[in-house]
Formats: sequence, structure tokens, C-alpha cells
Amino acid sequence: MDRNAKHKLRDEFVDLFKDATGLVVTEYRGLTVEELTQLRVQLRKAGAKFKIVKNRVAKKAIESGATDVKPLSDRFRGPIGVVVSYKDAAQTTKTVFDFEKDHPNFVVKAGFIDNGVYSPGDLKAMAALPSKDVLLGMILGTLLNPHRGLVTVLSGVSRNLVQVVNAIKDKKTS
Repeated sequence: MDRNAKHKLRDEFVDLFKDATGLVVTEYRGLTVEELTQLRVQLRKAGAKFKIVKNRVAKKAIESGATDVKPLSDRFRGPIGVVVSYKDAAQTTKTVFDFEKDHPNFVVKAGFIDNGVYSPGDLKAMAALPSKDVLLGMILGTLLNPHRGLVTVLSGVSRNLVQVVNAIKDKKTS
């Protein structure tokens, strides 16, 4: 590979790292091409990509342009694949850990989400959380429930008043 091709490859990874909402560094040693294809299909459904990268290329990409990912550079050892998330990083993490359950050779080494480096344990805890939309719905429901209760109580008082007035009217007309 000549120097221009190496620079082009480095620039490609700089763009990947900059555009990502989250990164998961994995070790894929021992996986077959079919298994990697299966992983890529699952990740594509979650709005992510799986890229195999040479450690040197990844480190150079971090040095030359993707400096916000710099804390992750010491995790690039051995045969590395990077999962790049473009949408919901939590959903991508769930997909990665679902794949890891079925394939013991696939190992999550670290993650980078919202300018923070996370260990595999932290990522597993994040994957156990509901999606962002579900969490927002839960928060909204929690905020609205006290107001619903107040409206129900207040409407019950006026409903009871109307029933009392109707009972008095019925008693006087009979």
C-alpha cells in the first residue's frame, strides 16, 4: 500500500470517528466471515457499521483529526474491529452484546459514547437500559401523572355537585 492510500484510509477513519455518536472497540479473533457478515447485518439494522481497522491506522486517525476519541487509543491492541454508531448508541451497544452472547470469540474491549470512555461492564449496564425514546416516555409519564390525579379529583368534586343538584331537583319535582 503506497503512502497516498494510507493517508486516504486514515482520513476515512477520521471521518468515521468524527461522525459517530458512539464507538465500541471489539476483538474479533476466531470469527468466521459468515459470522462477521451476520454481525454487520444486525448492526446495519441498528444504524451502525462494523469496520476492521489496523491499530496503527486507528491511532494515526486519532492523532491527526479525531482527537476527542484520544482516550480510546490505548485500547487498540490485537485484531480490532470498531463498531461505529450513527443513531442510538445504546441500541447499537445492545446489538453488540446480543452478538457477543452467541459468539464467545467476539469480545468487547471498550466503548466511547458522549465523550466518555466506558469499560465493557459499563457498556453492558448501558445496554440493559431501555431505549432513549422509552426513557423519555417514562419521564413524560412521571411528569404528567400528578396533574392527571389533580384533574380527576377536581372533576370528581364538580361531578358530585351536579349529582347532588340533580337529586334535589328530582326530590322537589316528585
